[in-house]
Amino acid sequence: MTTVILKKKISPRVVNGHPWIFGNEVNLIDGEAKPGDVVEVFTHDKKFVGKGYLNPQSQIPVRILTRDKQETVNEDFFYRKLKQAWEYRQQLGYVENCRLIFGEADSLPQLIIDKFNDYFVIQTLALGIDVWKPAIVAALEKIFKPKGIYERNDVPVRELEGLTQQKGYLSAPFDTQIVIQENGLKFYVDVENGQKTGYFLDQQDNRRAIQHIVKGADVLGAFTYTGTFEIHAAHYGARSVLGLDISANAVAQATRNAELNGYGDRCKFECVNAFDVLKEWAREGRQHDVVMLDPPSFTKTRDNIQKAITGYKEINLRGMKLVKPGGFLVTSSCTNLVPAPMFLEIIQMAAKDARRKLRQVTFLTQSADHPIVWGWENTHYLKFLIVQVM
Repeated sequence: MTTVILKKKISPRVVNGHPWIFGNEVNLIDGEAKPGDVVEVFTHDKKFVGKGYLNPQSQIPVRILTRDKQETVNEDFFYRKLKQAWEYRQQLGYVENCRLIFGEADSLPQLIIDKFNDYFVIQTLALGIDVWKPAIVAALEKIFKPKGIYERNDVPVRELEGLTQQKGYLSAPFDTQIVIQENGLKFYVDVENGQKTGYFLDQQDNRRAIQHIVKGADVLGAFTYTGTFEIHAAHYGARSVLGLDISANAVAQATRNAELNGYGDRCKFECVNAFDVLKEWAREGRQHDVVMLDPPSFTKTRDNIQKAITGYKEINLRGMKLVKPGGFLVTSSCTNLVPAPMFLEIIQMAAKDARRKLRQVTFLTQSADHPIVWGWENTHYLKFLIVQVM
């Protein structure tokens, strides 16, 4: 097997178990290996680090799959990994919908698998995991006997690995508009054309956290996507709910979801630019009992962190101004480059500018089917905060 020898000075991250080996940490690739092959990795003084897949053209040329020198990376390896991941989710109570594989946190770097009841959506975001896609599909078939498997590899990050963007069936064709159940509600999932894998499972536990603060409340939701938070608010007894999103398709899906659950009368959605509308409504003095903000990630790179900070501060400032005294702000950030302490500091800065006092109700992260490995910032990305705005 081809070996990769690391430089003497490498990040403690590698020694402490993180699977990424960056290009500036590689001293030598010894042997013939084509991109996607599994290689053995050693320190400069010949200590075994692990086995991983190789892609010399990537900024991360090696990603470790196992630290066990005796373990062979083959089809059975992926079957065992998927089975272990499923057993873990079941232990936590995720038996219907869950993120079955969360990449690095499940020791399968750059592999995402979402389980929507009997349907599965796969993303293989690096060359070295993409070559094992047939083995991964075979493992899913063996463990679950699914009704359908779909590939959502229409993401630009694959091009950095020399891969093409693509999507399509990895099983017999099926209706890609499926319905799932979450917290006693039903939601359409568009696995073919929805964002990411079609649905944001990472907030499924957090959506329950609003149940007490929305009873009898007038609720405003911004960046609603398919209306999951808003429909939960109606379900938990909100008097009225208005959701805003810039995407006409998202608004149409949210409206369908509201009607699917019988809340079409109390839960309305509008296609508008939330940034502009929130600013305008704040000037007009409009106020609501609860304002919910779930914006998209404001940056994917460290170069734009300041832009993300400015964006989060501005949107939360506008949100706070729309909350009645004693009401509640529900706000999220899915930018992993903005860590939790920084996010809380941003919210505090927004409160100072809005001249409002905050009282924390709860501060959570992503649902537990997206496990966090301490010290690996890419596994700890979602921040979910509820505060009372005084």
